[in-house]
Amino acid sequence: MSDYRSSGVDIDAGDRAVELMKRHVETTRTPGVLGSIGSFGGLFRPDLAGMEEPVLVSGTDGVGTKLKLAFAMDIHDSVGVDCVAMCVNDIISMGATPLFFLDYIAIGRLEPGKIEKIVSGVCEGCRQASSALIGGETAEMPGLYAESEYDLAGFAVGLVDRQEIIDGSTIEKGDILVGWPSSGFHSNGFSLVRKIISDEKIDLHETIPGFSRPIGLELLTPTRIYVSLLERLKKLCKPKGIAHITGGGLLENLPRVIPEGLKCEIHTDSWEVPPVIEFIVERGGVEVREAYRTFNMGIGLVTAFSPDDADAVLQGMKDEKPVEIGVVVAGEGGVTLCRRG
Repeated sequence: MSDYRSSGVDIDAGDRAVELMKRHVETTRTPGVLGSIGSFGGLFRPDLAGMEEPVLVSGTDGVGTKLKLAFAMDIHDSVGVDCVAMCVNDIISMGATPLFFLDYIAIGRLEPGKIEKIVSGVCEGCRQASSALIGGETAEMPGLYAESEYDLAGFAVGLVDRQEIIDGSTIEKGDILVGWPSSGFHSNGFSLVRKIISDEKIDLHETIPGFSRPIGLELLTPTRIYVSLLERLKKLCKPKGIAHITGGGLLENLPRVIPEGLKCEIHTDSWEVPPVIEFIVERGGVEVREAYRTFNMGIGLVTAFSPDDADAVLQGMKDEKPVEIGVVVAGEGGVTLCRRG
């Protein structure tokens, strides 16, 4: 006699996973949350006080092939933070404040303990983003994914008053580009990272000279979440434009916020590339321009300001280690990489 478990889907394991994740989800609860997980839809009542024209801002993303390193290292919580970061860092780049988050886990064989670790990481990311995890989906898909593997994606929603939207439209020639440090590779470029690791026969469990822990752990460092930084920054000085440096690196993401007739001049000697990125780039023999259009190279977020405002930010936010990385100049789009002077 056939049953669902014999086909590879374990409903009881799914129920156990839900019970294990509940305590983590509860830690993300914010005043706007109505109800609890388990309903057909997540409910959220936003606080619209003081807003003239509220606008919802949404974003969705996944962790990508960084997950392959998580499988190899058998570490599953940090990628949950990555999932949240990739989504909320996008919506805050429009000036939004995150409200809530939904996750999606598709897995070959559902292991309740592994699901709990993934969701605990998602919840850690939500706490960092002051965003509530109000729902999600965990799908066991035998035959579609290897038993020990999964995919992880998320969806974030935030809120901004229409007059406070940040879209780069007021950026002009002479504006200063201020970069904010990344925590490492974040969650982009890992197909190339993995190729270099394979080609160079690098052992993920090996501690490379110059590092204090295995290279696999260095590579799994969670993506930095910039929510609290930007909330503080907007109180000091509202940026004209914000670029989240994700897939495509500085070369592909900066032009997304720069008006026509302008381009970015980036001074690559104005900051230090993180050692883990430098190591992979050097071992892989990655050419300079290819590196800057694949990896964040140590800058995870870029904000544009007038020169006077940039000075105020560089002084007032010193503890966050902002860096003046370049300037907006006349030109037909794109990014020029050069050295200062």
